[in-house]
Amino acid sequence: MHAFSSLRANDLVWQYLVGNYMMGKMPEAFDILYWNSDCTNLPGPFVTYYLRHTYLENDLRIPGKLHFCGASCDLGRLDVPAFLYASREDHLVPWTGAYLSRQVLGAPTTFVLGASGHIAGVINPPAKNRRSYWTNEAEVANANDWFRGATQHKGSWWAKWSEWLDRYRDGDVPARVRLGGAEHPALEPAPGRYVKERA
Repeated sequence: MHAFSSLRANDLVWQYLVGNYMMGKMPEAFDILYWNSDCTNLPGPFVTYYLRHTYLENDLRIPGKLHFCGASCDLGRLDVPAFLYASREDHLVPWTGAYLSRQVLGAPTTFVLGASGHIAGVINPPAKNRRSYWTNEAEVANANDWFRGATQHKGSWWAKWSEWLDRYRDGDVPARVRLGGAEHPALEPAPGRYVKERA
């Protein structure tokens, strides 16, 4: 979380440091900031590897460059349709970079661009009817060319995603009545004790 917050340090680090530490003000309760501070504990070597190879060097886009558990990774071998979403003001994943995923994946893609940033753009539910999103069926190579031909839609992108899922679903699956099984018994109620561990 701290690594990503530092990408927008003025908004996500310094204003809270100055307000809280230097001026003694507690930040106002804000659901998105609470979500943003919900960290996952990861081992240091993993974080270093992840940031270097996926952010700094962008190796995931190069077929066979990364190896995991003895197998090489090639996203071009994926043969399932993909729904790609990006947020227009995302400071972690610039949307023009996310758009390039269309050239890496080996199956048909649908790209949707939502308004707002990394979290707010994603969790914008349909019931609120806020913000907007853009679509364009053309599969052009350049993200800005795609945007110039895109149509803006009012409301949440979730409706578009639901429509896309319906196209590929193969019937409904009833929810389980009991969790776990003989080989993998349920350990404890959700969300699980690991979620409650303090960093």
